[in-house]
Amino acid sequence: MAAFRDMEEVSYWLLSLLGANRAEAQQRRLLGRYEQMVERLLETQDGADQRLRETLAVEEEVAHSLLELKECTRLGGTELQQLEVELQKASKEDACLQARLCQLTTELRELREMEADLQQQEREVDEDTTITIPSAVPPRPHGGPAYPPEQRAALTEVCQR
Repeated sequence: MAAFRDMEEVSYWLLSLLGANRAEAQQRRLLGRYEQMVERLLETQDGADQRLRETLAVEEEVAHSLLELKECTRLGGTELQQLEVELQKASKEDACLQARLCQLTTELRELREMEADLQQQEREVDEDTTITIPSAVPPRPHGGPAYPPEQRAALTEVCQR
């Protein structure tokens, strides 16, 4: 902006030069000012070009980073959806397994109760079917049979089982 004001000022001086007789001194002075102004203008233009290139490079880098972040976000969203589907499947499977575990626990408790009942029945049967070994019974003193006929039949029957 200052460069344009300087150009305007130089233009007025040039006009005043044309109208005055002291043209040579003013012309040299104005020419020096004009060269300074052109140098500043070129420096300003070079600085602006450099800043513009830097700004464009930064904008390009930011745009590239933004595109990468968008892609990462998209991939993360897709992965999140897949994980949610897997979580739902795992939850359903867990519910099925929990139900099966409850069922098996109930069956195990019933089997243990049945086993306890069977053991109790077995003890009762063992108590009812105690066998007396004939050699453990002393012989009868008057030479008759060691067991009466009804006991002998029961013993034979128990031994045959």
